[in-house]
Formats: sequence, structure tokens, C-alpha cells
Amino acid sequence: MSETFNPTNIIVTGGCGFIGSNFVHYVVNNCPDVHVTVLDKLTYAGNPENIAGLPADRVELVVGDVCDAGLLDGLVPGHDAIVHYAAESHNDNSIAGPEPFLRTNVEGTFRLLEACRKYDVRLHHVSTDEVYGDLALDDPARFTEETPYHPSSPYSSTKAASDMLVRAWVRTFGVRATISNCSNNYGPYQHVEKFIPRQVTNILCGMRPRLYGDGLNVRDWIHTEDHSAAVWEILTRGRIGETYLVGADGERSNIEVLRAILRAFGLPEDGFDWVRDRPGHDRRYAIDPTKLRRELGWEPGHTDFDAGLAETIAWYRDNESWWRPAKEATEARYAAQGM
Repeated sequence: MSETFNPTNIIVTGGCGFIGSNFVHYVVNNCPDVHVTVLDKLTYAGNPENIAGLPADRVELVVGDVCDAGLLDGLVPGHDAIVHYAAESHNDNSIAGPEPFLRTNVEGTFRLLEACRKYDVRLHHVSTDEVYGDLALDDPARFTEETPYHPSSPYSSTKAASDMLVRAWVRTFGVRATISNCSNNYGPYQHVEKFIPRQVTNILCGMRPRLYGDGLNVRDWIHTEDHSAAVWEILTRGRIGETYLVGADGERSNIEVLRAILRAFGLPEDGFDWVRDRPGHDRRYAIDPTKLRRELGWEPGHTDFDAGLAETIAWYRDNESWWRPAKEATEARYAAQGM
């Protein structure tokens, strides 16, 4: 067990995005001595409303690009850690246009690693289970930290590349870094292009939900608050150079999740439309979080998926002004892609 690291002034890249902003809320609520500088480019997926209302003496927003080396030179000194969430992250978008994924996910991680090396700042790199490819539906195996990388989309291949860069900078340059690969998150502030918010907001708009392919693709769901707690544990108590897989034993097929959403609305479970499958659609992701639980004692708090889903639906119902501006453009983009 490594010594506990107690940061007091951290940068959260992508802190206006879904998972990043939830992490900022977690730190504000649970770590009273920590100041957070949010660095976010405010692309379509970054929304300053996600961190609105947080105390100004605890949270500062800097609008900028992780690829901007000059900006990082001015920003990074004086901080003791960077938690790196900033990424282009939507598979469908990576298929339609891969280039932004190369720039943000690969070059952006490189720039942050160089800044951490230059100013001796600790880094935690947030990644995805999609770097491992997928598993067969009837395979009892789950991903572990030793699973070979086998990414299948432009998105997951750029995240795999960024993970490899982090490992290389740890080994070659002695950068103090850790990595986590997490399963699918759900909860508040998630962009309406993603699976659960898209289905929920379709229903709230009086539209029928849509399901890719045969609906049997399995994802391993975790509430974003549990992910935030795990990242904090890894940042402060994880071993340098180590990777930790974050999951909450939440395997469910897409059709199971959609039926649960329809049930929560009191609608018939067959009240959706089938659409053609996504190219290269991974069949199953599943995380084995044994290492994280054994080494750091982390356990998920949101173990009742239906209850977490009900809370999430209630958040979208209560925050229509937050998601409504993005809904029309998102559905227009999907329509153009035939999805």
C-alpha cells in the first residue's frame, strides 16, 4: 500500500462534461480542503451549467483546450494533481468523424503528460473499458487489468493510445500517474446523445425510444457518483503506475435497460422502435473490480439499479431546461446517420 496522497489544489480536465462535473461535485461535497480548477474547452458536451452554483472560492472554471501547451504552462504550476476526464467520448460520433478523437484523446493526453513531467504534478487518467474490445454474450469472463487491449472503434482506439502514453511516461520519465478504466456511467448531467438520457428524454418529449440491432448488447452499468468515489480513492491511495478497473457488477443488456426505463414511466415494455445496428457494435463489456476493492477497499454505494435509474429519470424530468436545448440538434444528427 502506497502512502496517502493529500492534494489540496487540483485541475479537473473536462470538468464541465458528464462524468467530470459529477467528480467536481463529489470533491466539493466530500473533500472540504480541496480547491478545483476546471479546465474545459466547452465543446457541445461541456456545459458550464453542470458546475453552476458551486462555491466560487472552491471551484474555478478556465475555458481552454488540453492541447494548448502554452495554456498548460500558465495553469499547471501551483497545482498538485490533474484528474484527466477531457475526451471526445461518443462512439457514433467517432465513426462519423474520427479526427477530433485523435486530437483530444491522444494529443491532449500527451500535452498533459508533458506538463506533469515539467512541473512534477501527479496525474490520474480516466479511461474506459472499451479499450479491451468486447466479450461474447455467453462468455463467463470479465475484463481484468491483465486483459489484452483490443479496441474496435475510433473512440476506443484513441483511448487505448492515451492509456499507453500514460504508461510510457511513467516508465520512461517517472511521471507520477495512475489509470482507471470504467464501465458505462449513468446519472445526472449526461448528454442526451447517450443511451439512457436519449431514451428518457425521448419519452419525456412524447417520442418512441429507439433500440439498435437486437438489443442484446450488454453493458456494465455504474452510477457516476460511485465512479467519482473510486477515482478519488485511486488518486489519493492508488499505487503509481498502476491501472484499476472500476465496475459495480451492473451487467445488463440494452433491451433490459430500455424495458426498465419504460416500466419506470408506466409504459408497455414493447413501446419502442428497432433501428439498424451501429457499425462495429461491441457485444458485451464486463468489469472485474477485484483489484480496486482488495487494494483500496472501494465498494459501490448505488447497488440498486432500478432505484438509481428512478433518481436519474427524476433528474431529467426536473431539469428539462438543461437538456432541451441540445435535444433537437442531437436527434437531427442521429436522423442524418439513420439512427
